[in-house]
Amino acid sequence: MKHSAVIILTLHSFCTFTQAIHEVTTVVACSNINNTVVQTELDGDELLYADFDKDYFVFTLPSFVQIDPSSYSDVTSFNNAKKGRKACPAIVALATAEEKHPPEEKDPPETIIYPAEEVELGVENTLVCFVNHFYPPYIEVTWTKNGVPVKEGVTLGQYYPNDDQTFHQICSLTFTPNKGDVYSCTVEHLALERPLSRTWEPEFSERSPGPDIFCAVGLVYAFFGIAIGTFLFVKAYHLRQLRII
Repeated sequence: MKHSAVIILTLHSFCTFTQAIHEVTTVVACSNINNTVVQTELDGDELLYADFDKDYFVFTLPSFVQIDPSSYSDVTSFNNAKKGRKACPAIVALATAEEKHPPEEKDPPETIIYPAEEVELGVENTLVCFVNHFYPPYIEVTWTKNGVPVKEGVTLGQYYPNDDQTFHQICSLTFTPNKGDVYSCTVEHLALERPLSRTWEPEFSERSPGPDIFCAVGLVYAFFGIAIGTFLFVKAYHLRQLRII
């Protein structure tokens, strides 16, 4: 039976932007079954991660967050990330040697699928497959539309550690909703006996004609009331004239 080992090293620091205090966390995840991950989080959200294949940091925060990339993209910072990666094999070997027969720990993932925005017919949207509470930190996610595999528009994010030593990860699909379409997100993981699938069908809220009908009926009654009122006014006027004569 194959055992897995994952070591997570975290470094916490605090910084101040204007009058607010923010927590910056650097995470180095070492594993004997997966690549080393070095990432920095800002208040629990991923700020950047090291892409060792391309030798630079990849920023993942939204564009409206004002962070100067040059403060993280210098050679020294990336070399420190490389040092953390280089130390991982020795750390994993040491942790494994501490227990010659470590128990195989596996936590199966939980998944949920939902649209990022309100669904409108024919309007491009993003479908999110949120995978949570899995260990070890490696999953495979696939999408299908009406039973046919989909690869275009698929984005798989980095996995993030939870407080309970498990991980979570997001996989998204850009799509245009239409009536009758059925989407599915399938997750494969070591702790699952079979792939875990979730399906989603777009639901469109059609505009109810009720308000328009009520408005039209109200206008009819209003005009009817005006007509009756005018008739009664004219009739009263003529009666008053006859009495005067």
